[in-house]
Amino acid sequence: MERPGEGQEAEAPAGTHDIEQDERYRRLVTTRSRFGWRLTILMLVIYFGYILLIAFEPHILARQLGDGVTSLGIPLGLGVILAGIALTAIYVRRANKVFDRDLDALRRDYGA
Repeated sequence: MERPGEGQEAEAPAGTHDIEQDERYRRLVTTRSRFGWRLTILMLVIYFGYILLIAFEPHILARQLGDGVTSLGIPLGLGVILAGIALTAIYVRRANKVFDRDLDALRRDYGA
């Protein structure tokens, strides 16, 4: 006994194929993907740069700041964390201002 929908190909919602063929949609997907990958690569460079600094040049990070006990590694590590937060904020801001606006325009045009 077959269950409902079993053995049938899933149908795409009406208009999905049309919107996927729209040049504006393709440009949006490409732009959003490229932007996301650039931010990802930047974060990886920051993170692995810090890790490689720890591995191969630990004396740089061991330098004391001022007369206290804090070394240079602490603010640099905090900088790595803050860079991740900042890059996330940059992506969210652009997504909300540009990508969502463009996607909403496409949805309106296609009645989605």
